[in-house]
Amino acid sequence: MLKPLLTATFALLLSALPAVAEWTYTDGGGKTVTLPDVPKRIVAHANVAAGLIPLGIRPVGIYVDGPVKDDPSLRGLDLTGIEILGEAWGEIDIEKLAAAKPDIIIAEYWPLEKAYSGLEPGGGANGELIEQIAPVAGPIQGNSTEGLIKDYESLATLLGADLGDPAIAADKAKFETSKAAFQAAVKAKPGLNALAVWAGTDALYVASAAGSAELSDFVNWGLDVISPEIADDRGYWETVSWETIDKYQPDLVLVDDRAGPATLATAEAQPTWKTIRAVAKGQVGDWPAFWMRNYKVYAEQLDKLTATINVTDDTVGD
Repeated sequence: MLKPLLTATFALLLSALPAVAEWTYTDGGGKTVTLPDVPKRIVAHANVAAGLIPLGIRPVGIYVDGPVKDDPSLRGLDLTGIEILGEAWGEIDIEKLAAAKPDIIIAEYWPLEKAYSGLEPGGGANGELIEQIAPVAGPIQGNSTEGLIKDYESLATLLGADLGDPAIAADKAKFETSKAAFQAAVKAKPGLNALAVWAGTDALYVASAAGSAELSDFVNWGLDVISPEIADDRGYWETVSWETIDKYQPDLVLVDDRAGPATLATAEAQPTWKTIRAVAKGQVGDWPAFWMRNYKVYAEQLDKLTATINVTDDTVGD
């Protein structure tokens, strides 16, 4: 009678053990990733790192679309101990990636590209090979930077972050204050409109707010952002020849600042740049294009833009 007793006792002990909890994440592209445990070893695109590090989640490795020193999303972040796996768009060192032994690779899903950051068509990264090392998933790069930051909060919580940290709460509170000040500045100038651009030597590229998460935020908060007449097939830009850039006459021109002052310098080198009356009057500001991923930097950029709006003559474009 001993064997049945032992069997029953063993079964009772097994039933008392906690069930092994799987970790499940459904990302912005609709993909569901299930892992046996909460991922600890994370490889991230630079923008993802900019979203997660301020929330207390540090990746073991990152890959960047260009030199780390030039990436605005990484500015001011402590990258100590984080392996750099690539510093050019679409390039990831596979050997270094494998050696990092990631549990997951987190990259944003871009719906207009139908691809994850760094794995876009035309890049050199081998997505199939990368997925053999670890699953790729991440939040959607959609129609709101504020919404994207909230998605990072949700993801960070799944990864074990404590969003009750006083520093995190302070950054969020400062953002809300900056957002309210921006909205008040825009409301005070109901006739103000703005044009967001990137300048190339070949043409001026006019941004569609629908293709930019932060411009969509600005529109939702009351700023009139001029929409281009014809966006490209991906929905981001209208290409305007330098000879015809005066077709748009905004009160304020916002210049893509991802390359620092270089883009503005390219525009200023064009003899027709000042045919835009706002430019001639010096009503030009920075557009923090596509790179903001946390409350701290969003608050800083909103404060800069608010200061610009406060001194802008909203009749120049009339």
